[in-house]
Amino acid sequence: MATPLGSVVLPVTFGTKDNYHTEYIKFEVADFKSSYHAILGRPALAKFMAVPHYVYLLLKMLGKACVLTFRGDLKKSYDCNQKAIKYAATSRVPESSAEVFAAAQRLTDLEMEISNQRPSRRR
Repeated sequence: MATPLGSVVLPVTFGTKDNYHTEYIKFEVADFKSSYHAILGRPALAKFMAVPHYVYLLLKMLGKACVLTFRGDLKKSYDCNQKAIKYAATSRVPESSAEVFAAAQRLTDLEMEISNQRPSRRR
């Protein structure tokens, strides 16, 4: 769990000086340990009109001169994933989250059911 410290808009550039693509991306800044320095989500990929191919760890987008292609490193990706799993397994669950989880465990199925009735309007 992390509380955002704020946000920052930065120019992000992919490619080389002859063939590149730059967009301004808004990042949420948080102080927590992670195997990533920055995460580009779907909105950022949409801005770049990038096409990710997750199975092949491949990302393609239009550049100034031709298509830019970026290949991921499967070994590095696996190692980062293992670090994240190890960190998650050793992290402490905040007390408030543990209390909510414990309270949810005590609810019956009927209490967990979400009503599909509309609330009445008061005038």
